[in-house]
Amino acid sequence: MMLEEMKALAREKNSCVLATIVDSKPYCSLMAYVTNAACTEIYMVTHRKTQKFKNLAANPAVSLMIDTRDTSPRSEAKAMTVAGTYRKITDPAKEQAVRRKLLSAHPHLSEFMDQADAEIIQIEIKSFLLLNGLTRASFQDLPDTIS
Repeated sequence: MMLEEMKALAREKNSCVLATIVDSKPYCSLMAYVTNAACTEIYMVTHRKTQKFKNLAANPAVSLMIDTRDTSPRSEAKAMTVAGTYRKITDPAKEQAVRRKLLSAHPHLSEFMDQADAEIIQIEIKSFLLLNGLTRASFQDLPDTIS
């Protein structure tokens, strides 16, 4: 099933390019991330004073790029675009669980996450577009999963 392959790629990798937009201008950031178990949400951390966070506040629509160019020959590389929407985490227990998961996967973020203006970014996944090799493309919408 193609959706499971897409989710597996998202779970397997741990860095992506986050694209936000403000005033019709795109802005890209290299980010460390983790997913939830169902792979319907992706979590990252940033500081509230960053341009990306300001962009998310102004326009919650995002695009992420996850790829295998570091582990596959270019002709066989997979590149997946994930479309999603930023949502603030309002449940303190969920936020703590996500913090633990991020720190477990990315211990180098400890000092960064301990700073007062650190904010967890929650992206609700809307769709996946997987390019497998140079020509095989697959698209999959996800149902709304507002929690």
